[in-house]
Amino acid sequence: MAQLNGRPFPPGDYPIVVIGTGPGGLQVAATLQRIGVRHALLSEDEGPGGMFRRFPLFQRLITWTKPYAPHERRARAYEWHDWNSLLSAEPASRSLVAEEMDGTSYFPSRPEMEHGLAAFASAEDVTARYGCVWTGTAHREDGGFDVQTSDGMFSCRALVIAVGMTQPWRPDTIPGIQEVPHYVDVRGATEYAGRRVFIVGKRNSGFELADALLPWARSIVLGSPRPARLSVITRSTASARARYLQPWEDHVLGGGHLVLDVAIERIQRHADGYVVECSGTTRPGAFRFEVDEVIAATGFRAPLLDLPDLGVATFYGGRLPSQTPYWESTTVPGIFFAGSITQGAVGMKKHGNPSGSAAVHGFRYNARALAEHLAATYGSWKRPRPPVPPERVVALLLDEAQEAPELWHQQAYLARVVSFDPQPRDDGILPLEAFLDDGDTNAVAMTVETGPDGEIRPCAYIRRGGEIEELTLPDETIHDFRTAEHREMLGQALKGLI
Repeated sequence: MAQLNGRPFPPGDYPIVVIGTGPGGLQVAATLQRIGVRHALLSEDEGPGGMFRRFPLFQRLITWTKPYAPHERRARAYEWHDWNSLLSAEPASRSLVAEEMDGTSYFPSRPEMEHGLAAFASAEDVTARYGCVWTGTAHREDGGFDVQTSDGMFSCRALVIAVGMTQPWRPDTIPGIQEVPHYVDVRGATEYAGRRVFIVGKRNSGFELADALLPWARSIVLGSPRPARLSVITRSTASARARYLQPWEDHVLGGGHLVLDVAIERIQRHADGYVVECSGTTRPGAFRFEVDEVIAATGFRAPLLDLPDLGVATFYGGRLPSQTPYWESTTVPGIFFAGSITQGAVGMKKHGNPSGSAAVHGFRYNARALAEHLAATYGSWKRPRPPVPPERVVALLLDEAQEAPELWHQQAYLARVVSFDPQPRDDGILPLEAFLDDGDTNAVAMTVETGPDGEIRPCAYIRRGGEIEELTLPDETIHDFRTAEHREMLGQALKGLI
């Protein structure tokens, strides 16, 4: 009956239940389906796309997809230039966001992104039970979970939460902020024509709003305690992206709009608008702004529902669940996370650089690795470990450092692993932290990382006799990591293993 009425995955018992059909949930489900692991994919939406069915409000994404690039569009290396499409073993299912773009910008529009995700779901034949709302979760005596939904009960051994960072969040330390509209409540830009606007927050959502309102608002103030930082400096897509810098330029050149480092002391509403009282942080001083509009661009949290009551530990003010290197709850085994929530598995954070897990170009690789981990843990799937000719090991690792999009998009976070047991075998792409924490087999993990001075270089982690040796290879101006020097250094370091 479920198939006849067009709604797959009827309530019942499944090895794995995945909640959410944004890019994280779709990537997990597509990978599980390819491997042949039975699962249920549930979504409260009416179709695929997740947050991209609604956000960003002003339509243009902050991550790029370049329809024309140095690599052929269906090739793995093209993922370097396409930060938004999902991953497939089938060339016809790759780079589908690029197929939807009209060429007016290399930042896809929100509809182009949504259509690209829908095209991926269709090409990969990923079905979901749409219109099915997750309402609660309970432990089972056998260690699994009962997942309560608007359609009935689903039972599973492993639960994957892929619902995004979509719940509006406001700090509870600012009197009055709970009474002002959040980013999600913003009206059309023209409705702010001639208005004085104060935006609380100076990260992407704050600058996105300011950029959209620049032609219309009479004045704009962006205020938060810490200085705004660019993503190219912090290596994080969560920081202000360069394409939103027009409001910043306007501030620097004295155009009438302001970007201020201020602590907001209180927000008071009155008949004609708001009064925002602030104190300077980088430059002391008291400031009082009378404005028509206040918008809280203060970020989002993961909608975890009742998971904290089950014991799922959180951090970052309760906004993210704490996770292992394989994106499993640190406190409730069997609950996993996919999508942007996987930024909660922070990795090594070498030189202070975060992972790329807050955005599609990073977490799509997490989702694929997670699905493979689930298939091996909760199914009968075994990871392919093809042999590598000994004389090819060094070349393989340097080729990956040169070209692998996984290593460039998830620097010092994901690694290409070759194990020696005793013959070399290719173990594929794995979380670096998991490699370092577990296992005693002799092996090498190759990563790419950005050093303290901004230099990009390969780094090999060599496990020999249970001990880890870290080998940082030279950076190179044009990112050529296959030089004679690189081959010699890595070959010498692997002597006795190959």
